[in-house]
Amino acid sequence: MAVTAPACDAKRVVSVAIDAAFYRAVYRDITADVPPLDHYVLHGWRDGRDPAPWFSTPDYLDANPDVRERDVDPLFHYLTEGRHQGREVAPSRHAIAYLAARNWSPDAWSHQAFALGPEAPRLDHPEKGGVADSTMRAAVAEGFDAAFYLTLNPDVAAAGVDPVEHFLHTGWREGRDPSPAFSLRDYSDANPDVAASGMNPFVHYQLTGRAEGRPTRHGLGFRYDIIARFRPIDQRIADAIGWSEAFDPQPAQVLAERLGAPGDLHITFSHDDYVAHSGGLQFCVRRESARFAAMGVDHLHLYPAAAWQTVRLAGEPGPLGVMLNGAGLGVFTAAIVRDALAATEVGRRRSFAIHSLLGHEPDETADILAAAGLTAGHFWLHDFASLCPSFHLLRNDVQDCGAPPPDSAACRVCAYGPFRARHLDGHRRLFERLALTVVAPSQTTLDFWRARGGAAAPDAVVLPHAQLVDRGSAPKTPAGRPFRVAFLGMPVTLKGWPVFRDLAERLADDPRYDCLHLGGRTDASAAGVAFHSVQVTEAQPQAMQAAVRDLSIDAALIWPLCRETFSFTAYEAAAGGAAVITGPDSGNVAAFVGETGLGRVLDDEAALLAAFETGEILTLARGQRNARLSRLAYSGLTGELTNA
Repeated sequence: MAVTAPACDAKRVVSVAIDAAFYRAVYRDITADVPPLDHYVLHGWRDGRDPAPWFSTPDYLDANPDVRERDVDPLFHYLTEGRHQGREVAPSRHAIAYLAARNWSPDAWSHQAFALGPEAPRLDHPEKGGVADSTMRAAVAEGFDAAFYLTLNPDVAAAGVDPVEHFLHTGWREGRDPSPAFSLRDYSDANPDVAASGMNPFVHYQLTGRAEGRPTRHGLGFRYDIIARFRPIDQRIADAIGWSEAFDPQPAQVLAERLGAPGDLHITFSHDDYVAHSGGLQFCVRRESARFAAMGVDHLHLYPAAAWQTVRLAGEPGPLGVMLNGAGLGVFTAAIVRDALAATEVGRRRSFAIHSLLGHEPDETADILAAAGLTAGHFWLHDFASLCPSFHLLRNDVQDCGAPPPDSAACRVCAYGPFRARHLDGHRRLFERLALTVVAPSQTTLDFWRARGGAAAPDAVVLPHAQLVDRGSAPKTPAGRPFRVAFLGMPVTLKGWPVFRDLAERLADDPRYDCLHLGGRTDASAAGVAFHSVQVTEAQPQAMQAAVRDLSIDAALIWPLCRETFSFTAYEAAAGGAAVITGPDSGNVAAFVGETGLGRVLDDEAALLAAFETGEILTLARGQRNARLSRLAYSGLTGELTNA
């Protein structure tokens, strides 16, 4: 009789190790309403599906026929028995492609295997591991913020496990902080003796470090964190080469069969799979694909199978991911893609657009297009990768550089400086071989690109990603309530989240203000910020401006570290009736405010803080709120520029 674990027990144990993002990315047949944990426990492992990058279900069953014979979930067996018996695990065969597509190294998941290795304490009986005795647990619980931990780690909350136990067993090894006031990484960096001991940093602090006066955070600001953890560009290139070499491209006949015989065809190039990833550029490619589909034109998308920080040089490996109308066809060499297109009949309507050259080799790109009978097309300025591998033009990832001359001292002090030549030369070759029309989403972006020596292009056009369409008067701000300032979007450093978070902490006890975050994911480390879940999707493209309107947001702080080429959030804020507060180096955000008068451009972060502390912002922004509501009319991008 087969021995199986009850589903509830299996879920409790497996929940600490399954990687939901990996599972969804690899197995796209799983519908959005089915939790990956439930699917894996009930069906997935029997189908040979892998629960995480570090664990191969088929390999574990092949290596352990007794587990297969018992009909036991292999991950459940490993966590409860196998790791204590010294049984080995192998990484998923999908791991390299998954990690490469996200620009992660194997170190990004190897910590999971370490945390769950044979030396780890028992999950079901922590006292047997000698780690979570009552004294230690009591010391940790005293300073542990369970609400913070569960909010920041929804996988732990969904599993229903004790957050303190999770932190003591695996959370600290995975870098999950126990409270907003304590950084595991900062404490380890500041106390090398603790790091060398291998002890849980928070346990050390609670038992001895606090009495010794050791600091829990360095207090040097988020820019210090960025610089301290900056990875050299040559290492990133070496990683990209290694990941590219790890792929096993499929043969030509596979592409020929899957590609079929497209006639009317639009070809795009970008840096990644626009269906699997989210972001402004990906959103634009999705809209472009939809526009061509409406015109009866097939859409072929090509992207580097491994993520690259730079344009590729001739000789560097670079297999391409190939998609047709949003569905993946596989991974192939550039030569196979070129030959497949050369063998297809040239349709009446063919066109192309290059949305990003990152990870592509310019001559290979031109050869692929030539095989499709194409030489004239469009080149989009979604960012400034054509000027520098720091495509956001941030010196050492922390400060706007303004794209100085490549031979200037300002460029030489930046880690990206030595690699600018490959980008400038690569784009120059691309423009020499193709007749490209440059398309910018804003006039300020096109003017800046031309002034900084963008590749010579005889033709250029400005086509905004969206425009405001009036919908009527906005409601007035209710009298007597606090001024509402919001951050829109994902809480990432590049978009200025640390600036908003620090401002919110300074204003936490000020009754004049309410600070809100509208986005798809919260950051529980932000004190005094009310989070509202807002998801902008294909089905609900107006979700953000509707939330701004419904919550009566007075002002949106849009303070990116980089100069934006467009900024959907600025338009969404204005469409919902809010003023936009930004800085002078925000590119088209500052230009948008200047052109419309819907907000203020402040000199720097010190001026931002002063405007709130003195109350000046109350009159500045309330007087410049958008008195009209709007909706965003989205562009069809290249679909509006072709004669298809």
